[in-house]
Amino acid sequence: MADAARGISSNPVVWRFGLAVLCTLALLIISIPGCWAQTQPAVRRQGIALAPQPDLKAITERMNANTLTVATGPPNFVFSAFADDLATVLNDGDDLKLLPVATKGGFENVRDVRFLRGIDLGFSITNVLGHFRRTGEIGDLSDKIVYISRISNDEIHVITRSNITSFEQLRGLKVNFLAKGSANQLSAQDICRALNVDVEEVNLAPADAIEKLKNGEIAAAILTSGRPSPLIAPLKASDGYHLIPIPFAKSLAADYLPSRLTSEDYPNLIPPGQIVETIATPSVLISYNWPKGSERYRRVDKFVKALFAKFDEFKKPPRHPSWRDVNLAATIPGWKRFEGAEEMLAKGHEQILATQQQQSKQVLDDRQNGWPPADRKLYQEFLRWKGLKSGPTSTVATPR
Repeated sequence: MADAARGISSNPVVWRFGLAVLCTLALLIISIPGCWAQTQPAVRRQGIALAPQPDLKAITERMNANTLTVATGPPNFVFSAFADDLATVLNDGDDLKLLPVATKGGFENVRDVRFLRGIDLGFSITNVLGHFRRTGEIGDLSDKIVYISRISNDEIHVITRSNITSFEQLRGLKVNFLAKGSANQLSAQDICRALNVDVEEVNLAPADAIEKLKNGEIAAAILTSGRPSPLIAPLKASDGYHLIPIPFAKSLAADYLPSRLTSEDYPNLIPPGQIVETIATPSVLISYNWPKGSERYRRVDKFVKALFAKFDEFKKPPRHPSWRDVNLAATIPGWKRFEGAEEMLAKGHEQILATQQQQSKQVLDDRQNGWPPADRKLYQEFLRWKGLKSGPTSTVATPR
């Protein structure tokens, strides 16, 4: 081995070849940074610019500043449909985003809006608000919860098998009230207490209740939902399902309204021309009462402005039919409306008054062209008394 090594080291050809290889490698290493640097101007000369690095912090802040969460209810319930409609119509990229959150329903939603930091909005029903106000179990809500708008009247549905035709026949039988602590359970308990009908309460998920009703394991299921309910609409009388009436007891008048279900609502369950008398409770969109000027108030106010601006879109298919009956100006007695919503309603009222006033004035302006001079003078005096001016430069007084 030693002789071989000495042979290589003493061979001038090998040394020259090795030296050439080393020099070539050194030149390549030195030239690589220069070649990369030279390609940058070439890329720019060809009009291909490197993509700018995004401002990740700015994106994070913008998305969080314009995103709201809304507490809804179980899948296939009307609150979930309402929330999906809100997100579909109002979502605007990073400028406004609504994230529906599935919950047990209106009872839990009031608690979530009141206490959970991550919840901005929620759907509930007025009898739940009344319950919390009467019991005080989560404190005084008068300065904590505000409503944005009354949405619809949610009907109480009692689904049975065809052998049961009245609520009285449910006495002593198993009836599903949905989950414990839900708004639906509260309504079912109110009805049974008002009608003095004792039943065996069970607490099943909606789909499970329909399956057990089909198998005869329970006698009925009570469900609160705007009509038509996506869960009930597919059911057929030919399969043995039946909707029974709920008598309107006086003790229910504080929190419920008389209502009815028709064949237009449920053509598979109710024969044409027939109705099923029932009761309903108004549903409402609520928010926490954030201080005006705070970041959370600004976020809710931005949502409210978008809702009012695009509200006509909610009345068109395929939005839920209940939106067509919504009156944004409807009040919830005993509860305070979100201040930003009150401002939007006042602004809309002023615009309506100004339009009506301008239209009335235009009619009089058109008519006075054919009036005699004395009548035109009297009209000008009338305008001065009203604080208006006639002619091309006329303006309308600001309504109060």
